[in-house]
This record gives sequence, structure tokens and C-alpha cells, in this order.
Amino acid sequence: MDEIASEPSLDSRLNTPKDMVDYFGSKLRTTDDCQCRPPIHSLKEALAQLPHLHSSMVAACDWLINVSQVTTEEVDPQHNPRNLCHDYWKGAFRGEYRVGTKQWDFFCPCWHGGQAVKALCLAYEVSRDERCLESARMAGEFLLSCQVQEGVDSGLLLAYEDFSDKVNSSAVLESLDGLFHLADATGDTRYEQAAIAALRWVRDHTWVKGEGMIIACYDPVAHQTIEPAFVLERGGAGRPLADDAVFLKGYQRSTDQSLREVFYDIMNRLLIEERPQGNWVGYGPCNHETGEIHPRQAYWWGKPMMDAYRDSGEQRWLDAACRSATWYTKAQRRDGGLFRMTDLNFNTGCFNHATSGIVCAAIFWVELFELTGQTKWLEPVRKAMDYAMSMQFVEPKDPNLTGCILEKIIAPDGTDRSPYHIRDLGTTFFVQAAAKLILAGQG
Repeated sequence: MDEIASEPSLDSRLNTPKDMVDYFGSKLRTTDDCQCRPPIHSLKEALAQLPHLHSSMVAACDWLINVSQVTTEEVDPQHNPRNLCHDYWKGAFRGEYRVGTKQWDFFCPCWHGGQAVKALCLAYEVSRDERCLESARMAGEFLLSCQVQEGVDSGLLLAYEDFSDKVNSSAVLESLDGLFHLADATGDTRYEQAAIAALRWVRDHTWVKGEGMIIACYDPVAHQTIEPAFVLERGGAGRPLADDAVFLKGYQRSTDQSLREVFYDIMNRLLIEERPQGNWVGYGPCNHETGEIHPRQAYWWGKPMMDAYRDSGEQRWLDAACRSATWYTKAQRRDGGLFRMTDLNFNTGCFNHATSGIVCAAIFWVELFELTGQTKWLEPVRKAMDYAMSMQFVEPKDPNLTGCILEKIIAPDGTDRSPYHIRDLGTTFFVQAAAKLILAGQG
């Protein structure tokens, strides 16, 4: 009689046999992941099928706090190859890491930091772990250090991104919701006031009134706006930036009616320019010639439609939000993930996954379920979060990876170096999605 094989040892967190964990510690996909699951009718049922979500969120926060966040006022110039013009770095997050070369980099520490602040504040609301709030405070202070305090550019947040010394308007806006969350979590109104001041600066300097557009870049030395080539190719006039609905939130916190006017000017432009349904391929960073769509485009511009609906009660905004959420369900792959630059026919390349894109979709779906009660959004949420957890490094040999979420796999370069590329966004948005799901499930 054949001997009965002994039970394989199990990973303590992911309940995965050790021989099913890859070199870097991430859970490998198995045929079990394709098995049919019972239908989900509530957030509690979704959470029941994601039993390790809380511990995965905690591990992701640990990576943000212990690995990614800068704790010194200066950084090694080798870690800032873009030469971003920040004089003070404490609290910022190192956003890029190539596993094959072990090279760190920064990519717009302002908006990446603002989103990390939001993630840590939400995680704190779940766990009451003071480390999350302390890390968020330190990141908030970094953002305040980047704000111009006087002169013609008072309120401007120096959010450098594509250019080392030029400010991106989108990067300014994407930094601000985190400051609102931090103000609520700490009771410190400085953060809220700084965000509102930044919104007023954008209103006064880069908003094209009546066109629903925000000019893309600003030179803080020459005190003038700049349009990069990809905007000029479309005829200029900027982009309709609705990111995080921060203009509406700024109005709700300040009663400054002009901020609400900016918000609806942009939102009306988005309804006119929508193509394909639920998305906006006509604007960068999408490629309107090839039809390739950036993975977070519908998140930045579609999710604020829900805010417009809550504020105005007009059905057209909720309908638009549902179209964007539906675009994500069509773009989601069978394993729960999403590829960067999915085209108009939902075709993709073989590489360049975008975990941040699918967890942003999960945030969108959770909020849309809370708003509408439609259960059709819950299965995509489960698949997205299950996928993201399978992208988490659990027991890597490289300590720089422990707890983070793999953002993408780059195409082979002819060597045997690892194709894994880390972006803090994958981890940051995963924490936001996990915390929102847990909080929503608690009712």
C-alpha cells in the first residue's frame, strides 16, 4: 500500500502550501483560485471570502511606514535620479523600486504622499494603530513644507512630477484629499486650510473658466502656465481634472461657492467628452491615437460623478458613475487583475500589469454598492482584492519588499533580472480599498 503523503506545511498568513510560494514570497495562482464560489449578496459575505484581508492591510501599512517612508530631511541623490526640487524630504514616500537592480526612485512624492496619507488615515480608522496616524502626520508635514506661504503663488503646492522643477496641476489636486482625511483624523485644521488654499490657487492660476479645463503645468520661477506636448497635440486648453472631487469637498468644507463652480464646470466638460462609455481616451495619459486607456483614468474622472450625484441629486451623474464602474468590470481579467493601457476593445499587452488600477476600481465598486445597494459590484470587488493579496510579498529574500503589493511586471530585457517593478501606489491604493471594504462591511 502506498504511504499517505504528509500534509504540506502552511504559510501562517495566506494559508498557502510552502511549495506554492514563489521566490519572492508571493502566493502563486492555483486551480483552486478558479473554482466556483457562492454568490455574494452583502459586504459581509464578500469579507468572509477574503479572510486574510485585515492582516494583508496591516502588512501593507508596515511596508509604507517602515520601508517606503523617508525619515530623514535629506535623501541620497542616487534615490532621486529625476532631481525633483524638494529641499525637505522627511515624511515623503519612496515610490519606485526595481527589484532586479534594487534601485529606488521618487515619482511625484506630493500626490503619492497625499494618497498614502489617505490610506493610513483609513487604516487607522480600522485598526486604531497609532503608528498609522503618526506616519500620516509626518507625511502631512512634508506636504505642508511643499506649499508656498506668501507672494503671488501663496497656496501653491510644489508638486513636481513629469518635470523636476515644474508643477503638475493634477499632482496638486491628487495630494489634497489626504489632507482632508488627516484634518478629520487629528482635528488639526492646518491640513484642511492648506488643501483649500491649494484649491484656490488652482482656481486662480490654472482653471480655464467656462471650458471645464485645468492647464497642465506651472513654472513657479517664471510664474506662468505651460502646456506639455501631449496636451498641445490636442489643441491645448488643458484637461478636465476632477480628481477625488476635491473642488466640491473644498466647497463643502469652506462654503466657498467658487470652488463648487469649478467642480461643475469640469464635470459638465467630462460628460461632453466621454469616450468610450465610462472613460476618456481623448486625454492623456491615455493615448487617443491607439485607443490605449490609462488604468486609473475612469477612477479619477468617473468616481467623482458619485459626488456630483450626492450633492445635486441629478440622476445623470449617477448614470455616468455606473458607466465608469462598468468599464472596469469589462477590463478586469479572469484572475481579478487589470492591465495598464487596456484598449478600446479591451485588448491588452502581455506585460505591464497595474495592480493600482484594479484596487482603485475596487474602491469605486465598494462606494457604488454603498450608494446604490446593487450587489453586482461585489463579486468584482472580491476578485480584485483576492488578486491584490496574491500580489503581496509575504516572505521575500529582499527585505525592501516585505508587505508591499507588486504593481507590475515589465517585459523581459534579455537578462535574467527580476521583471518585478514596485510602485508605492499599488500598496497605497490597496490599503485604501481594504480599509474601505472593512469599514463598509462593519456598517
